[in-house]
Amino acid sequence: MKKIFSVIAGCCFATAIHAQATVYPAPAQSGPITIVNATVHVGNGQVLNNASISFDGGKITAVGSNVTATGKIVDAKGQHVYPGIIVPDSDLGLTEFEAVRATNDFREVGELNPSVRSLVSYNADSKVIGTLRSNGILLANVVPEGGLISGTSSVVQLDAWNWEDAAYKADNGIHFRMPRLMVRSNPFRRAGGSSDDALKRAMDQIASVKSFFRDAKAYLDAPKPAETNLKYEAVKGLFDRSQKLFIHCELVKEMLIAVDFAKEFNFDVVIVGGTDSHLIAKILAENNIPVILAQPHSLPVMQDDAVDQPYKTAYELQQAGVLFCISNEGFWQQRNLMFNAGTASAYGLSKEQALSAITLNAAKVLGIDKTTGSLEVGKDANIVISTGDILDMKSSIITDAFIQGRNVSLDNKQKQLYERYKYKYGLK
Repeated sequence: MKKIFSVIAGCCFATAIHAQATVYPAPAQSGPITIVNATVHVGNGQVLNNASISFDGGKITAVGSNVTATGKIVDAKGQHVYPGIIVPDSDLGLTEFEAVRATNDFREVGELNPSVRSLVSYNADSKVIGTLRSNGILLANVVPEGGLISGTSSVVQLDAWNWEDAAYKADNGIHFRMPRLMVRSNPFRRAGGSSDDALKRAMDQIASVKSFFRDAKAYLDAPKPAETNLKYEAVKGLFDRSQKLFIHCELVKEMLIAVDFAKEFNFDVVIVGGTDSHLIAKILAENNIPVILAQPHSLPVMQDDAVDQPYKTAYELQQAGVLFCISNEGFWQQRNLMFNAGTASAYGLSKEQALSAITLNAAKVLGIDKTTGSLEVGKDANIVISTGDILDMKSSIITDAFIQGRNVSLDNKQKQLYERYKYKYGLK
């Protein structure tokens, strides 16, 4: 039996070796690099024609039309240079196959789990990561799910050996998933159940979260607590505003409760989802509450909304002065993020405003705008070079990408399979 097991284990080990994609994290930048003759989209609304950008030691050292080229020269004539795209809300690296439970590590049991850290579960070897990187997505905010308070998210860079290497900004926020305050009619609802019961239960859950934060404040204000409470300790950053409270909600009444959280606790609140945020855009702007807009390619929530409302919401928030960014849903779907932004540019936003919604605005919402999000001197060299408009799936072909100055691989499992079967059928 031992011999049989050894043979099987050996075969599995050999298969695992050959199944690994030959894509390795890039080494640190070893010398200055200058991209020349490019159309540079800074990310803050500026476009520099026939410009250059230099970077060294992972940092941008010069941007403009009169940059002295040093080190390795990358000629990007006729091409476009962009900041690396940022995914603001995803379970990337926390799941690999949705239908295989063993590959899912994004949910914890229980309702209040602020001490759960998504970062330590992040799988830097996920085959999905390469498909995002090859489309120009270089950073992602990895978010846990489940319960009322799901835990902490962290921003990762998408070219790493492990989660420690990947960490770009660890534990940047706590995620509260507000119960839905709208009950859809359900002919299969069990006898005795009612819409009023469901709404009361939702309001009770919201009240329990408020009570948790009040207790946490009392605990943190105490000079020396009798016992250490890990859950209360985990939300300390909310009270000193070093962390953000990301509240996942869609409807107006839910977002008004989110505003109330910001007022009562003086939290730095971000709304995630915000399907109906255009209806209270003025209130959100007055209270400085940003919005991470969920999947634009979806149906409206309310029956009487315009069918193209999700496409127009970004423009309406822009007009109202609300800081917003655009997200997608899930993990592998994030590779189309820039094309979602392209849709928003067809429904009111300018091309540069749409680009900001997935670069600089996203960096501001996640609290990393001092180091990334735009191509400015002193920021990390997170740079993408494309043959065409990165918001247009027809013309965008990413030729080079740099994360903190490292020229990262644009290969992925899908490209390798494409080449494999071209070879098989004599098409190479």
